[in-house]
Amino acid sequence: FTSLRISSLNRHVETHSDEKRHMCHLCLKVFRTATLLHHHLNVHTGTRSYKCSDCDMAFGTSSELSRHRRYKHTLEKPFKCSVCKYSSVEASKMKRHIRSHTGERPYACDLCGYASKDAYKLKRHMVTHSGEKPYECYICQARFTQSGTMKAHILQKHRENVPKYQCPHCSTFISRKSDLGVHLRNLHSYMPVAIQCSYCEAVFHERYALIQHKKTHRNEKRFKCDQCSYACKQ
Repeated sequence: FTSLRISSLNRHVETHSDEKRHMCHLCLKVFRTATLLHHHLNVHTGTRSYKCSDCDMAFGTSSELSRHRRYKHTLEKPFKCSVCKYSSVEASKMKRHIRSHTGERPYACDLCGYASKDAYKLKRHMVTHSGEKPYECYICQARFTQSGTMKAHILQKHRENVPKYQCPHCSTFISRKSDLGVHLRNLHSYMPVAIQCSYCEAVFHERYALIQHKKTHRNEKRFKCDQCSYACKQ
C-alpha cells in the first residue's frame, strides 16, 4: 500500500493492528479504525446506504445486507457445525452454538463464579457487583442500572410531565424540537477529528461517547505510590 497523504497511510496501518481504540457509545462495541466505527454508527443513526438488489430493503452496513440476502433471498447457511447438523446464516450464531457442545463459558466474572456464553450477559451481571446506577430520571433524580428501566419509570411515574421529544441516541428528553436539534448537533454529531480521552488512549468521534466513556474512570485510582500500595484518584 502506498499513499501521497500521511493521513491515508495512518488509516491503512490501523487495519493491520489488533488494537481496538474506537468505541461506540451506544452499544460499547470497539473497532480498529475510525472508518469501521463510522460505518457501524449507521446502525444507530438510521442511515441506510446498502440497498438490496432483489427488493426495496436498505441497510446501514454491508454485513446487514449480506445477512438479509441469506435470510430472505438466497437462503444460504454457510456456517455448518462439525458436530451436529446445525447450520447458521451468521458466524456469531455458530460460535454460540458450538459452546453448547463444548460447555465453554468464556465470559467469566472476576468477582464470583459466574460465567456466560455471551458477553452481553456478563456485562449485565457485573452491575450486581458494582451497584452502579448510571441512568438518572431527569424529573425526580431516581437512579437506575439500565436505561430501559429508567424509561419505563418515567412513563409510569411521570407520564403527564414527559416532554414530547426524546433523543434517539440517549436517554435525554427535550421539550422543544429546536432544542433537540441543538442537542443532536452538540453531542451526537460525527466529528472527523477524533478526541482522545484525557485518562487513557481511547479516542472518540462523538462528544457524547467521550462523556460516557470518562464516567468509566470515575472511581479509578490512577495515581499510585511507587514505595507502597497506596493509590488515589487525584
